[in-house]
Amino acid sequence: MMLNYLDFDYSEDAEGVGTFEAVASVWPEQVSAVQREIAQALDWAYQTFDGQRGPVEEGGDWDYDLHGQQEFTAPESIGYNEATRRFTVQLGPPGKPRHTLTLTLSGTEAFCAAFRAQFDLAD
Repeated sequence: MMLNYLDFDYSEDAEGVGTFEAVASVWPEQVSAVQREIAQALDWAYQTFDGQRGPVEEGGDWDYDLHGQQEFTAPESIGYNEATRRFTVQLGPPGKPRHTLTLTLSGTEAFCAAFRAQFDLAD
């Protein structure tokens, strides 16, 4: 499966539990595309490792954590008065929100190998 927005980083702890983490920061018009990719990853995990979701340390093969955040920015016009040695700041109207979605998947060696193969991720 091809992913356009999710770019996973991989790490592994001393017990061999692997973690894939992807962060996508997009404009509102791209949120649904990112959500579709997240759904692809989670649907694959639920279908391929059916009934095996749960913390690895408690006997599960895989688990996930998903978070979202919106950030609003507003431009500032900044001036400097050399006589008073002070700045003036004029706040502009807020822009459209930036959405950041973070997906973290952790799992056993078998889960990580299968996930890596399914989504063509480098070792």
